[in-house]
Amino acid sequence: MENRTEADEIVTRAAGHGDVQAMLACDAYAQAHASRGDAVRAAVGKGRCHVAIRAGQVAGYALTHDDFFGHDFVSLVVVAPGQQRRGVGLRLLAAAEAACRTEKLFTSTNRSNGGAQRLFASAGFVRSGQIEHLDEGDPELVYVKFLR
Repeated sequence: MENRTEADEIVTRAAGHGDVQAMLACDAYAQAHASRGDAVRAAVGKGRCHVAIRAGQVAGYALTHDDFFGHDFVSLVVVAPGQQRRGVGLRLLAAAEAACRTEKLFTSTNRSNGGAQRLFASAGFVRSGQIEHLDEGDPELVYVKFLR
């Protein structure tokens, strides 16, 4: 039998403007790239961002869009370094799936990002295609999950 504590529980919900600072604080890329903060604030404003909370702290977040060839798309999943490989990414993808308004949910990652590829496979996504020349020498792998 597994012993679980409140600290193990992950709560996901729509992110609010009050979450943005803590979300960006757990994202190393955002610390060096102001455009990440702009994208997060825009997604929060459109209701297209989910945040994961564990033990009262932001453990990660996911951004979605509704303009990927008429389908919803998870454009970003960020998990705080100390929370990685502890179920946060899976919970964020499940939240994006629950909020998805289309029959298919898409996402993508670079071929070099093995962690994201494993996360997507664990969440039931399958490879759908590949886009060349976004990052030279590191193709973007597109994934899909069929929902209905």
